[in-house]
Formats: sequence, C-alpha cells, structure tokens
Amino acid sequence: MKLSRRTKKILAAAVLISSAVMMAGCTVPRDSSGNIILIERATSFSDIFHSENWFSAIFVWPLAQFINILAPRIGVGGAIALITILINGILAIATLKSTISTQEMQLIQPEVARIQRKYEGRDDRNSQMKMAAEMQKLYAEHDIHPMGTMVVTFIQLPILMAMYMAVERSYAVYHGTFLGVNLQTTPWKGMSSGHWMYLVIFLIMTLCQTLSMFVPQWLSKQRAKKEAEKHHRKPDTGNDRQQKIMQIYMLVMVVIFGLTLPSAMAVYWTFNSLVNVVKTLLVQKYIDKKQAEKEGAR
Repeated sequence: MKLSRRTKKILAAAVLISSAVMMAGCTVPRDSSGNIILIERATSFSDIFHSENWFSAIFVWPLAQFINILAPRIGVGGAIALITILINGILAIATLKSTISTQEMQLIQPEVARIQRKYEGRDDRNSQMKMAAEMQKLYAEHDIHPMGTMVVTFIQLPILMAMYMAVERSYAVYHGTFLGVNLQTTPWKGMSSGHWMYLVIFLIMTLCQTLSMFVPQWLSKQRAKKEAEKHHRKPDTGNDRQQKIMQIYMLVMVVIFGLTLPSAMAVYWTFNSLVNVVKTLLVQKYIDKKQAEKEGAR
C-alpha cells in the first residue's frame, strides 16, 4: 500500500510522540541502585536545581510537591485528578486561540481532503498555486492560522512531560494507593496476580483514551454531514481509512504503555483523557456558537 505524504507525516509524528513518552520514562532520575529518586515534602527547589537540572526544578518539582501536599487531604487519585484539571485549565486559557484553530483544523479535514483530491496528480506550478489559494481561502473562512496551531504543541509538550514525571516521582504517589491498588505495580503484574481492580483501572483508562482520540473524528464527521445536507450532497469525510489506521496504532501504543508502566500512569492518563474530552466538547460548543452567529449575520 502506497502511503500519501500526509499519512507519512502522521506516521512520523506518531513515532516522535511514542519516542517522547519512552524517553520521558527513561530520563526520570534514578539512584545507583536503579530506583527512582523521589520528590518528598522535605525536598527543596534548591536540592533539585543543583543536583539535577532546571527543567526538573522549575516544572517537575512544584507539580510533585503539589501532589504530595494534596494527597493526605483528598487522596492520591483526587490529587492527580485535581492537578490534571488545573494544569489543563491553565494551558487551555493560555492557548485558547491556538486550541480553537487546532480543533477547527481537525473539523475541516474533509474539505481539505476534497481540495487535495481535486488537484491530485497535477504537479505543475499553476495547479499548485490554485490549490494553495483554495486552501488559504478555506483557512480564512474559518479564521484558522495553520502556523498558530503549532503553538499549542510547543507550549503543552514540556508541561505534560513534566506532569508525567511528577506523577512518577511524587513520594505520595509512589507510596500511595488508589481504590486499593498499589500505584507502583503495573496493571499487567496486578492482573497476573489475580487482582481484578487492576483490570478495571486498565479498562477504564483504555475507554477514556479511546474517547479522547475518537471524539474529534466524530465531531468532524458530524460537521461534514451538516455541510453536505446544506448543499444536498453526500458527506465528504476524506480518507477515513488512513486516519483510522493511525488512531488504532496510537491506541495500541497507549495500551502497551498502560499495561507495562506503573498503575499511577494509568490513573493519570484516565483523568487527562477525560479532561481532554470535556475540553474538546467545550471548544466545539464555542465554535458552533461562533459559526451560528456568523451565519446569522449574513
């Protein structure tokens, strides 16, 4: 099967994301015995800054300490949930415009695919310029700035990686439990030893991750369906097969990580996925409202 340029880009992005996750796990500081160096309540900013690096001190240390402080009051699960909501909320406010553009980009993919198919195989300069002009017009109609959508990734990636590392290094998480589950035991080991609660946590994480990945695609299909009904034609959903292959690939990677990493990460990914689903739906509601106002003004 010959892959399109777009599919190759998506595959490359998936490999980079997978590598980033694996590197995040590998770069967590460990002592001479190979044990993770935990961040305790007594661990100071200065300790981390001088013994490790600025990233751990500025990003990882405060998040881990926040979990350590909250865990005795609301439980480890509650602490992870609360800090996940707060971090995502702050990021959403800081990158609101870029987040809206990113979601709009996902929603107009069927229209982008239609334009690309229109000029498929036409590599002459004139055709390429016409395609670029149509794409630019499409972006302008939806007030999308393609370069601006990259801001979300660049801002979010270090914060999300820090959150990942903070969950692994928090003393409260390392020695804590959630729903009677030892958070340092992997779901695979837990299930192998006959503890069904590990299976429950793993299945909930998988379901939430699936929703997080497929809700944007579902919204895109609904958008395509509405546009098609307006123009009395069949919905143009673009190349669904390639997109589904990539989503399945990403989901399989998440499932593997979810089975083999400590259960604390499964708990974190569950809450993070739920927050992302809610954020996606709220942004969609805003986009729909803006679109309705635009159409009402015509």
